[in-house]
Order: sequence, then C-alpha cells, then structure tokens
Amino acid sequence: MSVSIIGILDDGWAGLADPARQALQQAELVIGVGRTLELVRPYLAQADLRDMDGALTRCPEWIKSALASGQSVAVLATGDPLCHGIATYLLDKLGHDGVRILPAPSTLQIAFARWQKPWHDVVLASCHSADAGEWLPGAGPVHGLYPLMRAIALNRRVFAFTSPDNDPSRLARALLSMGYDDDVRLSVACRLLLDDEVIYTGLTLAKAAYMQFPGPCVALVERSGDANMPGFGLEDLEYIQRTPEKGLITKQEARALSLAKLRLRPDAVVWDIGAGSGSVGLEAARLAPYGHVWAIEKNAADAANARANAAQFRVGNYTLREGKAPAGLDAWPDPDAVFIGGSGGELGELIKLISKRLKPGGRLVMNFVTLENLATATATLKEIDAAWDVVQLQASRSQPILDMHRMAAQNPVWVVSAWHQDKENE
Repeated sequence: MSVSIIGILDDGWAGLADPARQALQQAELVIGVGRTLELVRPYLAQADLRDMDGALTRCPEWIKSALASGQSVAVLATGDPLCHGIATYLLDKLGHDGVRILPAPSTLQIAFARWQKPWHDVVLASCHSADAGEWLPGAGPVHGLYPLMRAIALNRRVFAFTSPDNDPSRLARALLSMGYDDDVRLSVACRLLLDDEVIYTGLTLAKAAYMQFPGPCVALVERSGDANMPGFGLEDLEYIQRTPEKGLITKQEARALSLAKLRLRPDAVVWDIGAGSGSVGLEAARLAPYGHVWAIEKNAADAANARANAAQFRVGNYTLREGKAPAGLDAWPDPDAVFIGGSGGELGELIKLISKRLKPGGRLVMNFVTLENLATATATLKEIDAAWDVVQLQASRSQPILDMHRMAAQNPVWVVSAWHQDKENE
C-alpha cells in the first residue's frame, strides 16, 4: 500500500520515466484533473480513474479510504508536484510515510529552455486560481492578482503560473494600469510540449495586453525600472499636490519623524487617516512592502492627487477610500500602525476607536499644527489611559537671497505618538 504523486506534462505517457509508468500501472486508484487523466487513460484500463476537478479537498479522504481497503494510489500533478503543485497539500494532510514523489521536469524548466534564459534568480508566483476580475489600482489583498503584483513590485524577474481567466493578457493590462510600460517585458510559453506549442519572448505590455494566449501557459515578467526610487524621504515637490498651497502634504521633515515613530515592520497593516496628497501613506507602503496601507481622504481633489502619486511611484500595496473617517473604518483590518494627518473634527472619537482596534505593540502617530487639536489629543489619550509622548518639530530650510542663502522657518508641528503600555511587549 502506497501513494505515488507523479509529475506529468502535456506530452503525456511518452514523457514519463519508467518508474512513473510502473507506479501508474500498479495503482488501483488514479486521481488527477480531467486533462491529466485523459493523457494516461489508454494505458490504464483496469484502474479506477477519479477526476478531482473542483474536488481537491476530497482527495485526502479518497486516498485514505483506498489505502484502508488495501489499494495503491497514484496522484497526477503537473510537472514537479512540489513546485506550486499538489504534493505540499497532500503531504500536509497525509503525512510523509508511505508517500513517494516522482517529479517530471517542471514547467518552469521547460519554459526557460524555450526562452533560452537562465532561471536561477527568478521568484515564483501564481495567479492560477479562480477568475480574479480585472485589476484596478487600489485593489486590496483579497484580489486574486495581488500576490503576483506584489512579487513583481519587489523583484526584477518573476515567473508566473497563470490560469485561463487570469491569463498573461490580463496581467499585462494590470501592469499597465500600475504605470509600468517600456521598462517591463513579458515572455509567454503556451501549450508546452504539444504540437501547437507557441513561444513569445520579450513582448511589450501594450502588445501583450490584448493578445490571445492559448492555454495552458506560463509567463516571465522582467522589469528594469525603479532602480533609483528611494524607500522614503522623497522631496515635497516630487508629490502631485494642489496649488497654490491649499492642498495637504506632510512636509519631509515631519514625514520622516512620523514614519520613524510608527515603527513599521515589513508586513505592517497601516491606516492613514486624512491622507492629503498621500505622502505619509505612500512612503509607509514602501517601508512595509509585505503589508498594506489603507488610506482615507475626504477632499476629492486631494484624494485624486493621492491616487496619482500612488500611480507615479507604482505603489501597489495602497488602497485609498474617498470619505470622512470614521465612516468605513470598520471594514478595514486591525492596524499595526495608524497615522492621523487630518481628522475632520472627529479627533477624539477617532483616537478612542483606534485605541480599541490597534494591535498589541501598535503605534498611533498624529501631526498637529494647532494648539486646540494638540489639547484634544492629549486629553483624550489621558482619558483612555494610553501612553504617549510629544515632539515639537520646527525646521528651517535654506532659501536663496541675492547671491547668498538664508534660513526660512517652517511652521512648528507637534508629532504625538501613542501606544498601549500594557500591550507594548505582548
């Protein structure tokens, strides 16, 4: 009694090694998706062939039942069963005893051989899932393309397992919507090892966006841009903002201190309330590349600028909602860090709400330029028994005067940091 997890490619029986053929011929139950079962059906007249399309979660039950009856089992997977394949799932459910894995060359290896490109430095990602719908900037972590889009944002070469709905053309359109263009090339391998195999190398996104790619197919995304984009510390004038200076932007000096006070982890969930032009939230998103920033802004013009800034800096882990807090915050995940740059007159209520939602060890950071808001904040923090501190930041910037320079003072800013002392070390 044993379970063999066997890798198979679209060349079917002819491409299997002898140990894989023998395991299939000895198996009394063979499980696979319909496409792979058809590849072996002519050679397995006596076996029970069971289609697992739409029934993945039932496979462990089928296997255990067969083993209990003294039957041997073979499970068909595509290529290498441990490369985004079913083997990891089954080992978790069945354990390792009595299970052997017989891989075929992975789809990745064959595709890179066709493209004549090395693959030792690629990052693997997948959107081989249910129809995710078209990607729109600001889409959150629940979108089916989100893990792949984050992988592309963080890595220069990404190999993607696609699906009939989430195909390379949808991926190309998603990348175009995020501001990628000539600095990205897409290579696609379609129907590998079949007579109608098609290979594309170095497609532009504009060309790939509306092509039809016969499935199944895989894709390679190669990106050359963003080489000199800093994680944070952008100049104020690099941000799109309303002019004359009626738009809201947290100045660079206050922005740097506020981000330091937020103490962001790479996977932090961040709220940005009163996003203005988006400067704090967008730089927080870069400092938390494996997390996500949820932002809200009540002014339509500022919200439009924040979205434009997200696009120009290609920040994909950032979702902006137009509205006035606290409306809508109940739909956001609990935060690790919260920045308040504007409260719309709801400051006390916001602080109390955030205090209840903030994760253990989380930080609330607020910027104020008026004594009244500072007083409201500190009084509310005292009321809810939060720990807090205040830094008064007053910076001066050099300005030319004739053939010399003088220092021009900026308005002072109070940077208030708050946390739950009893949760600090939880």
